[in-house]
Amino acid sequence: MPLRRLLICLLLCLPLAAAAAEAPAAPSPAYRKAEPVAESAARVAPLPFTARYRLEVSGWPSTSVAHRLSRDGASWFSEMSAAISVARGEESSRFLIKDQGVRSLQYVSGYSLLGFGGDYRLAPDDLAVLPDRQAALFELSRRVIDGSCQEACTIRYQDHRGREERMEYHVLGLEPLSLPAGQFESLTVEVTEPDKPERHLVFRFHPEVPGLMLGVEYHRDGVRRSRLSLTELSLHE
Repeated sequence: MPLRRLLICLLLCLPLAAAAAEAPAAPSPAYRKAEPVAESAARVAPLPFTARYRLEVSGWPSTSVAHRLSRDGASWFSEMSAAISVARGEESSRFLIKDQGVRSLQYVSGYSLLGFGGDYRLAPDDLAVLPDRQAALFELSRRVIDGSCQEACTIRYQDHRGREERMEYHVLGLEPLSLPAGQFESLTVEVTEPDKPERHLVFRFHPEVPGLMLGVEYHRDGVRRSRLSLTELSLHE
């Protein structure tokens, strides 16, 4: 696997390809004072958590991935990071949760590969139409948990450079899953790109905790190229 592909796996550890439906316009920078979180009683309420995963990439040693979802006033904050000896990547997103979907407020990411790298930021004005990919990953899991889409659904979001991405997801259903972190029931979702049929992702989400992945697999040309598995989990009230 080329180093560039390895870095892509580290940067969000496969959820680079996750997404969500179109979000409404972003609020002003004074979001903490101006807007409370509006959550529908019919939707599963988020729960802060700290998780750790093992990332296995074909041809490379496995590495650990950290993932945290926390609440900060009216907004939520999601961050992920991973590193090996030659590469590291991290990204974070601040967003509001609305009845009609997430509303991204700020996105930050950075990476380094063999001493070279870059940093990226998306401000509220950049996120006025589509969510960033961290917020989109959260919204994807929430829609799957709530049963908002039973058939194949199209999803849109922005990558780290602010470019629009589009994929499709299909809910495969509940299935038992045995992981280093314990035994779980998982909601399994297949994500594909319309113009890249040789590639697809399989997400396994916790059925009661939006944003929490139990596992992710990346397949290309019928072969699993990488896998993310939950190893530690702490839920916070």
